[in-house]
Amino acid sequence: MLQVTPVRAFSDNYIWLIHSPRDPARVVVVDPGDARPVERALAARNLTLAGLLITHHHADHVGGVEQLLQDRRGIPIYGPATETVPGNPQRLREGDRALFPELGLAFDVLDVPGHTAGHIAYVGHGVVFCGDTLFSAGCGRLFEGTAEQMHHSLSKLAALPAETLVYCAHEYTLSNLKFGQAVEPHNAAAASYLAHCQELRARDEATIPSDMRRERNVNPFLRCDDQTVKQAAEAYAGRRLPSQPEVFAVIRQWKDSFR
Repeated sequence: MLQVTPVRAFSDNYIWLIHSPRDPARVVVVDPGDARPVERALAARNLTLAGLLITHHHADHVGGVEQLLQDRRGIPIYGPATETVPGNPQRLREGDRALFPELGLAFDVLDVPGHTAGHIAYVGHGVVFCGDTLFSAGCGRLFEGTAEQMHHSLSKLAALPAETLVYCAHEYTLSNLKFGQAVEPHNAAAASYLAHCQELRARDEATIPSDMRRERNVNPFLRCDDQTVKQAAEAYAGRRLPSQPEVFAVIRQWKDSFR
Protein backbone atom coordinates (compact mmCIF):
# COMPACT_ATOMS: atom_id res chain seq x y z
CA MET A 1 0.00 0.00 0.00
CA LEU A 2 1.23 3.48 -0.85
CA GLN A 3 2.54 5.38 2.17
CA VAL A 4 1.10 8.91 2.34
CA THR A 5 1.69 11.39 5.16
CA PRO A 6 -0.47 14.48 5.78
CA VAL A 7 1.00 17.90 6.46
CA ARG A 8 -1.46 20.44 7.81
CA ALA A 9 -1.44 23.97 6.43
CA PHE A 10 -3.53 27.11 6.97
CA SER A 11 -6.80 26.37 8.78
CA ASP A 12 -7.91 23.19 7.04
CA ASN A 13 -5.59 22.29 4.13
CA TYR A 14 -3.78 19.00 3.73
CA ILE A 15 -0.51 18.87 1.83
CA TRP A 16 0.33 15.25 1.04
CA LEU A 17 3.75 13.61 1.17
CA ILE A 18 3.89 10.50 -1.06
CA HIS A 19 6.69 8.19 0.03
CA SER A 20 8.68 6.34 -2.61
CA PRO A 21 8.01 2.59 -2.48
CA ARG A 22 11.73 2.11 -3.17
CA ASP A 23 13.01 4.56 -0.57
CA PRO A 24 10.39 5.89 1.89
CA ALA A 25 12.70 8.73 2.89
CA ARG A 26 12.20 10.30 -0.55
CA VAL A 27 8.83 11.98 -1.06
CA VAL A 28 6.70 13.68 -3.69
CA VAL A 29 4.67 16.60 -2.33
CA VAL A 30 1.12 17.29 -3.52
CA ASP A 31 -0.22 20.87 -3.63
CA PRO A 32 2.22 22.72 -1.34
CA GLY A 33 0.29 25.89 -0.60
CA ASP A 34 2.80 26.81 2.10
CA ALA A 35 6.45 25.78 2.12
CA ARG A 36 7.01 26.24 5.84
CA PRO A 37 5.08 23.24 7.21
CA VAL A 38 6.51 21.10 4.41
CA GLU A 39 10.08 22.09 5.27
CA ARG A 40 9.39 21.39 8.95
CA ALA A 41 7.96 17.96 8.13
CA LEU A 42 10.91 17.10 5.89
CA ALA A 43 13.41 18.08 8.56
CA ALA A 44 11.55 16.39 11.43
CA ARG A 45 11.25 13.10 9.54
CA ASN A 46 14.63 13.27 7.76
CA LEU A 47 12.92 13.18 4.35
CA THR A 48 14.14 14.35 0.95
CA LEU A 49 11.84 16.21 -1.44
CA ALA A 50 12.02 14.43 -4.79
CA GLY A 51 9.12 15.90 -6.79
CA LEU A 52 5.93 17.96 -6.84
CA LEU A 53 2.39 17.33 -8.08
CA ILE A 54 0.02 20.28 -8.58
CA THR A 55 -3.73 19.85 -9.15
CA HIS A 56 -4.75 23.48 -9.82
CA HIS A 57 -3.61 27.07 -9.61
CA HIS A 58 -5.21 28.38 -6.40
CA ALA A 59 -2.76 30.01 -4.00
CA ASP A 60 -3.43 27.60 -1.14
CA HIS A 61 -2.17 24.83 -3.45
CA VAL A 62 0.83 26.49 -5.11
CA GLY A 63 1.96 29.23 -2.72
CA GLY A 64 4.95 27.25 -1.45
CA VAL A 65 6.23 25.96 -4.78
CA GLU A 66 8.90 28.57 -5.49
CA GLN A 67 10.36 28.41 -2.00
CA LEU A 68 10.53 24.62 -2.08
CA LEU A 69 12.31 24.74 -5.43
CA GLN A 70 14.92 27.31 -4.42
CA ASP A 71 17.61 24.71 -3.71
CA ARG A 72 15.96 21.86 -5.58
CA ARG A 73 15.69 23.06 -9.18
CA GLY A 74 16.37 19.63 -10.62
CA ILE A 75 13.40 17.81 -9.17
CA PRO A 76 10.43 16.95 -11.44
CA ILE A 77 7.27 19.00 -11.09
CA TYR A 78 3.95 18.31 -12.81
CA GLY A 79 0.88 20.51 -13.14
CA PRO A 80 -2.25 21.18 -15.21
CA ALA A 81 -1.78 21.87 -18.92
CA THR A 82 -4.11 24.86 -19.13
CA GLU A 83 -3.42 26.70 -15.87
CA THR A 84 -0.59 29.02 -14.87
CA VAL A 85 1.28 27.71 -11.84
CA PRO A 86 4.75 28.56 -10.52
CA GLY A 87 7.80 26.39 -10.98
CA ASN A 88 7.54 25.80 -14.73
CA PRO A 89 5.94 22.37 -14.37
CA GLN A 90 5.62 19.75 -17.05
CA ARG A 91 2.07 20.39 -18.24
CA LEU A 92 -0.30 17.43 -18.16
CA ARG A 93 -3.81 16.69 -19.35
CA GLU A 94 -6.01 13.60 -19.37
CA GLY A 95 -4.20 10.66 -20.92
CA ASP A 96 -0.77 11.86 -19.76
CA ARG A 97 1.21 10.38 -16.88
CA ALA A 98 3.25 11.88 -14.06
CA LEU A 99 6.32 9.67 -13.86
CA PHE A 100 8.95 9.36 -11.15
CA PRO A 101 10.93 6.31 -12.38
CA GLU A 102 13.63 6.47 -9.72
CA LEU A 103 10.98 6.48 -7.00
CA GLY A 104 8.81 3.72 -8.43
CA LEU A 105 5.86 6.09 -8.74
CA ALA A 106 3.57 6.73 -11.71
CA PHE A 107 0.20 8.48 -11.85
CA ASP A 108 -2.40 8.72 -14.61
CA VAL A 109 -3.96 12.13 -15.12
CA LEU A 110 -7.68 12.90 -15.32
CA ASP A 111 -9.12 16.24 -16.42
CA VAL A 112 -11.60 17.23 -13.69
CA PRO A 113 -12.69 20.84 -14.40
CA GLY A 114 -15.37 22.62 -12.42
CA HIS A 115 -13.68 24.08 -9.36
CA THR A 116 -11.17 25.62 -11.77
CA ALA A 117 -11.15 25.42 -15.55
CA GLY A 118 -8.04 23.26 -15.83
CA HIS A 119 -8.10 21.20 -12.61
CA ILE A 120 -6.51 17.74 -12.88
CA ALA A 121 -6.37 14.68 -10.63
CA TYR A 122 -3.63 12.07 -10.24
CA VAL A 123 -4.57 8.39 -10.08
CA GLY A 124 -2.26 5.50 -9.29
CA HIS A 125 -1.14 2.91 -6.74
CA GLY A 126 -4.72 2.54 -5.50
CA VAL A 127 -5.19 6.22 -4.64
CA VAL A 128 -6.43 9.47 -6.19
CA PHE A 129 -5.16 12.95 -5.37
CA CYS A 130 -8.16 15.05 -6.36
CA GLY A 131 -7.34 18.50 -4.97
CA ASP A 132 -10.55 20.52 -4.57
CA THR A 133 -12.76 18.60 -7.01
CA LEU A 134 -13.99 15.83 -4.71
CA PHE A 135 -14.08 16.10 -0.93
CA SER A 136 -15.21 13.44 1.46
CA ALA A 137 -19.02 13.74 1.43
CA GLY A 138 -18.77 16.87 -0.72
CA CYS A 139 -17.22 18.63 -3.71
CA GLY A 140 -15.55 21.91 -4.57
CA ARG A 141 -17.29 25.17 -5.32
CA LEU A 142 -17.76 26.17 -8.94
CA PHE A 143 -15.34 29.07 -9.31
CA GLU A 144 -14.47 28.74 -13.01
CA GLY A 145 -16.42 25.80 -14.42
CA THR A 146 -20.04 24.87 -14.90
CA ALA A 147 -22.26 22.50 -12.97
CA GLU A 148 -22.33 20.18 -15.98
CA GLN A 149 -18.53 20.10 -16.10
CA MET A 150 -18.24 19.36 -12.39
CA HIS A 151 -20.88 16.66 -12.54
CA HIS A 152 -18.95 15.02 -15.39
CA SER A 153 -15.68 15.33 -13.45
CA LEU A 154 -17.19 13.75 -10.35
CA SER A 155 -18.64 10.95 -12.47
CA LYS A 156 -15.11 10.15 -13.69
CA LEU A 157 -13.83 9.95 -10.14
CA ALA A 158 -16.81 7.91 -8.96
CA ALA A 159 -16.03 5.38 -11.69
CA LEU A 160 -12.67 4.55 -10.09
CA PRO A 161 -12.45 1.19 -8.28
CA ALA A 162 -14.37 1.10 -5.01
CA GLU A 163 -11.22 0.53 -2.94
CA THR A 164 -9.49 3.64 -4.32
CA LEU A 165 -8.35 5.86 -1.45
CA VAL A 166 -9.43 9.48 -1.83
CA TYR A 167 -6.87 12.10 -0.82
CA CYS A 168 -8.53 15.51 -1.09
CA ALA A 169 -7.01 18.79 0.02
CA HIS A 170 -9.27 20.02 2.84
CA GLU A 171 -10.74 18.84 6.13
CA TYR A 172 -14.37 19.62 5.30
CA THR A 173 -15.89 16.24 6.12
CA LEU A 174 -18.03 17.12 9.13
CA SER A 175 -19.67 20.15 7.51
CA ASN A 176 -20.21 18.16 4.31
CA LEU A 177 -21.90 15.33 6.20
CA LYS A 178 -24.17 17.75 8.03
CA PHE A 179 -25.30 19.10 4.68
CA GLY A 180 -25.76 15.54 3.47
CA GLN A 181 -28.16 14.93 6.35
CA ALA A 182 -30.33 17.76 5.05
CA VAL A 183 -30.40 16.13 1.62
CA GLU A 184 -30.72 12.51 2.78
CA PRO A 185 -31.87 12.51 6.42
CA HIS A 186 -32.37 8.73 6.43
CA ASN A 187 -29.03 7.72 4.91
CA ALA A 188 -27.76 5.24 7.53
CA ALA A 189 -24.30 4.96 5.98
CA ALA A 190 -23.84 8.73 6.18
CA ALA A 191 -25.08 8.83 9.79
CA SER A 192 -22.61 6.13 10.78
CA TYR A 193 -19.79 7.88 8.96
CA LEU A 194 -20.65 11.18 10.67
CA ALA A 195 -20.40 9.56 14.10
CA HIS A 196 -17.04 8.02 13.14
CA CYS A 197 -15.69 11.33 11.84
CA GLN A 198 -16.85 13.19 14.93
CA GLU A 199 -14.78 10.78 17.02
CA LEU A 200 -11.76 11.32 14.78
CA ARG A 201 -12.02 15.11 14.95
CA ALA A 202 -12.51 15.02 18.73
CA ARG A 203 -9.04 13.41 18.83
CA ASP A 204 -7.76 15.97 16.30
CA GLU A 205 -7.26 13.21 13.73
CA ALA A 206 -7.81 13.51 9.98
CA THR A 207 -10.93 12.09 8.35
CA ILE A 208 -8.95 11.74 5.10
CA PRO A 209 -8.39 9.49 3.23
CA SER A 210 -11.84 8.26 2.46
CA ASP A 211 -12.46 5.66 -0.22
CA MET A 212 -14.62 5.58 -3.30
CA ARG A 213 -16.98 2.90 -1.98
CA ARG A 214 -17.85 5.08 1.00
CA GLU A 215 -18.18 8.20 -1.14
CA ARG A 216 -20.68 6.52 -3.45
CA ASN A 217 -22.79 5.73 -0.39
CA VAL A 218 -22.59 9.01 1.55
CA ASN A 219 -21.72 11.82 -0.86
CA PRO A 220 -24.88 13.47 -2.26
CA PHE A 221 -22.89 14.98 -5.14
CA LEU A 222 -22.10 11.46 -6.36
CA ARG A 223 -25.70 10.34 -5.86
CA CYS A 224 -27.62 12.57 -8.25
CA ASP A 225 -29.20 9.43 -9.75
CA ASP A 226 -30.69 8.49 -6.35
CA GLN A 227 -34.40 9.22 -6.02
CA THR A 228 -34.06 10.60 -2.49
CA VAL A 229 -31.40 13.09 -3.61
CA LYS A 230 -33.43 14.00 -6.71
CA GLN A 231 -36.61 14.57 -4.69
CA ALA A 232 -34.77 16.67 -2.11
CA ALA A 233 -33.24 18.81 -4.87
CA GLU A 234 -36.63 19.25 -6.56
CA ALA A 235 -38.24 20.24 -3.26
CA TYR A 236 -35.50 22.82 -2.67
CA ALA A 237 -35.72 24.17 -6.23
CA GLY A 238 -39.52 24.07 -6.42
CA ARG A 239 -39.46 22.48 -9.87
CA ARG A 240 -38.81 19.23 -11.69
CA LEU A 241 -35.20 18.39 -12.46
CA PRO A 242 -35.13 15.97 -15.42
CA SER A 243 -31.36 15.37 -15.59
CA GLN A 244 -28.60 14.46 -13.17
CA PRO A 245 -26.55 17.61 -13.98
CA GLU A 246 -29.61 19.70 -13.08
CA VAL A 247 -29.93 17.84 -9.77
CA PHE A 248 -26.24 18.42 -9.15
CA ALA A 249 -26.51 22.14 -9.95
CA VAL A 250 -29.32 22.59 -7.42
CA ILE A 251 -27.63 20.75 -4.55
CA ARG A 252 -24.36 22.59 -5.24
CA GLN A 253 -26.26 25.90 -5.05
CA TRP A 254 -28.02 24.65 -1.89
CA LYS A 255 -24.67 23.77 -0.28
CA ASP A 256 -23.27 27.24 -1.10
CA SER A 257 -25.84 28.84 1.19
CA PHE A 258 -26.16 26.03 3.77
CA ARG A 259 -25.37 26.91 7.36
